[in-house]
Amino acid sequence: MAAPGPNAVIAGAENSPDLVHPPGVFPPFDAHNFVPQIVWLVIIFGALYWLMSHIALPRVRSILEARQARIGGDLAEAARMQEQATAASAAYDATLNDAKTRAQALAQETHDKLRTEMEAKRHALDADLNRKLAAAEDQIAETKTRAMANVEGIAREAASVIIEHLTGKPANPDSLNAAFAAAAKSN
Repeated sequence: MAAPGPNAVIAGAENSPDLVHPPGVFPPFDAHNFVPQIVWLVIIFGALYWLMSHIALPRVRSILEARQARIGGDLAEAARMQEQATAASAAYDATLNDAKTRAQALAQETHDKLRTEMEAKRHALDADLNRKLAAAEDQIAETKTRAMANVEGIAREAASVIIEHLTGKPANPDSLNAAFAAAAKSN
């Protein structure tokens, strides 16, 4: 038996006129095959159209609708949460401003209270210092008066000792009294 060539007929179908193609013609482009190809095209297209329109596309449509509904729900939830966040932010800002106001009022009140206490303490200290200063001035004046009273006696005694030391004789009390009286008049 000879090797089959490019135009060989399939074994067992040698006598079938449908399977024999003229040499050099591509089978789908053979004019004898157009009618069966068109019939099969219509049948397959119809079956695919029916499958797509009754099974696949409704599933795709339900998936898209569910996705759209979920996206819409998520967007609505996001908008609701955004409103809640905005409200919470406003409440936080209001609370923060209220707390700042109260803190400033409390700080001012504490400052005023401390200033009042410090003023009272300062006045008490000033009064105590003035009292002690007056007592010290009185004591100084009294000490000065006593010292001045003793100065004349000390001066007389010193003058008497000096005169006695210089002259070798005791000083005359009348001349000392006259000298001190003249010095007191000149001052």
